[in-house]
Amino acid sequence: MAILNIRPVQSGQSKVVIGLAGISGSGKTYSALLMARGMVNKASEIGFLDTENGRGSLYAGILDDKFMIADLYPPFSPERYAAAIQEFQDAGVKILVIDSVSHLMEGLGGLDDIANAPKADGSPRKVANWIGAKRSNKYFMNVLLQANMDIICCIRAREKTDFKDPNKPVSLGIQPICEKNFMFELTASLMMFNEGKNQSFLKIPSFLKEAFGDGNGYIGQNAGIKIREWLNQGEKESPEITKIKSEALMACENGVEAVKELWSTLDKEEKEKLKSHFAICIESAKAYDKQKEDNANDEAKPETQQDQEQERIKKFIEKSETIDQLKQLEDNEDVQLSEENKDLLKKQKVKILQHEASKI
Repeated sequence: MAILNIRPVQSGQSKVVIGLAGISGSGKTYSALLMARGMVNKASEIGFLDTENGRGSLYAGILDDKFMIADLYPPFSPERYAAAIQEFQDAGVKILVIDSVSHLMEGLGGLDDIANAPKADGSPRKVANWIGAKRSNKYFMNVLLQANMDIICCIRAREKTDFKDPNKPVSLGIQPICEKNFMFELTASLMMFNEGKNQSFLKIPSFLKEAFGDGNGYIGQNAGIKIREWLNQGEKESPEITKIKSEALMACENGVEAVKELWSTLDKEEKEKLKSHFAICIESAKAYDKQKEDNANDEAKPETQQDQEQERIKKFIEKSETIDQLKQLEDNEDVQLSEENKDLLKKQKVKILQHEASKI
């Protein structure tokens, strides 16, 4: 069976996911709501997912009518974020503002907590389980990017410093608080400054440049109007058909039976229109099922194997004679350092720097 539906390209058949990042007071929430208002016919078509303990209600009066709001409380796991997105989609909102996505990374029950959670027996982990955390995050990203509505994500930001060389810390400037690839997975992503008056673009496709301008000036309703004008180009399909397509894509991760169950709920006319789309989804679901089967017995490595791995890393650190060797180890995403080896690495850096200084 084919896994692709190859067809002539058409404009205007996609949704946008936009990220606005900045420090507190940089205008993220205000700009997001104004932009969202420009993208819909009425304020009630806007959804607002509030993770900030009800702070979204402070913006109740900035639009011409009330928007829809709901609070997400801890744990801020990828699964709960994904479920919240799906609930807003089911409620019929056309654009969702998420304020903020940063809790997914650092909030209670977020990715950092998931990676560092105690083992099943309650003992602390020697090495963070980022493999499991990243797997959960992939599920969230799939729901975010396949949602049948436009989404604007607000992301906190703060000053970050690189301590790879403990004796020469390097400022990395203001950085978004999120999973490192998150900002580049979106349709467009911006850093906001000066209470929202200025922006720098981390990612901006050519068709959205006119909407956002040159980064000087506030982002408001007019930006949303221009985005909507671009999205409205081209031939449009029924909103209900678009919604079912999105649901089918989300169902793929749960396997063939989940896709078949959704198919069984459709009427004859819907099945006729969606036959080719569901055929593609079935193939995708089969691939997901195979991955689960292949990974069924490939869970976390046994503790003894982890210990052996950390022992090899320890020997490598002790034998390293240059800072570059240690940096390569730090930069290797496939290597997870135990706390003991992290401390050893710092000490080895100092030792190497002192040795180099003694030669001068």
